[in-house]
Amino acid sequence: MKSDSSQLQPGLYIIATPIGNLKDITLRALDALKACDLIICEDTRVSGKLLSHYGIRKPTLSYNDHNGEERRPQILETLAAGKCVALVSDAGTPLVSDPGYKLVREALACGIYVTALPGASSVLTALCLSGLPTDRFFFVGFLPAKKEACRKEIGSLAAIPSTLVLFESARRLPETLVLLQEIMGDRPAAIAREITKLYEETRRGTLQELRDHYEKEGAPKGEVVIVIAPPLKKEVAGEDVNARLKWLLQSHSVKEAASILAEQTGLPRKEIYAMALKIKN
Repeated sequence: MKSDSSQLQPGLYIIATPIGNLKDITLRALDALKACDLIICEDTRVSGKLLSHYGIRKPTLSYNDHNGEERRPQILETLAAGKCVALVSDAGTPLVSDPGYKLVREALACGIYVTALPGASSVLTALCLSGLPTDRFFFVGFLPAKKEACRKEIGSLAAIPSTLVLFESARRLPETLVLLQEIMGDRPAAIAREITKLYEETRRGTLQELRDHYEKEGAPKGEVVIVIAPPLKKEVAGEDVNARLKWLLQSHSVKEAASILAEQTGLPRKEIYAMALKIKN
């Protein structure tokens, strides 16, 4: 009897899974999960619920930030033996804020066939729900946990001329909104919560309005994505360049501050470097 994997070309299959609603999985993804030899999961217990729902019984192996270094050689050996391996995360598209990219990079280096089966993504879904510009966006992922590192990161992001998409834990949301509003000003923004789930909610407003709401109501429950509008052109010109430069110099060297602002504004680095020296002295 032929194995189901005879339907697939041997290799690594990066498979997007639902971010909340189990129906948000593609027919192609289900076919691949049923046909593969092994399913690599961020957490086998979480993926097990999806697999059980669709009656898929295949060997699973956990692969995450804690055991990635140990597990990669084992997975690569399986791939080298001509097996079909599926890679899934707990929710959404693998490699987005998870360790999958290291496995993909090493598989490609070994000449192994790698393909991706697209599907659910909280980044794109939140962007669509936000009502903010979608033609150009910058995915940030999670901000640093420590406050000063977080402030520094937000400062570096402030002048990027794109809509920003961030992940944040619900518990930290009120504190993060305070920092975002203080550093970026009162930009339009949206908080998408529990996307595709029963209590899905998208709250839109300015950063100040969102900050006021969550300071009053407290941290929400569930998974959270923050979407922030790009800066206005006037915010990266004239006096604002000088103000942003002063802020960057509080935590960066003259050279670093000049490089960051030059990249963000498109202004000549030498010109900004001279301004930074003048401010510093």
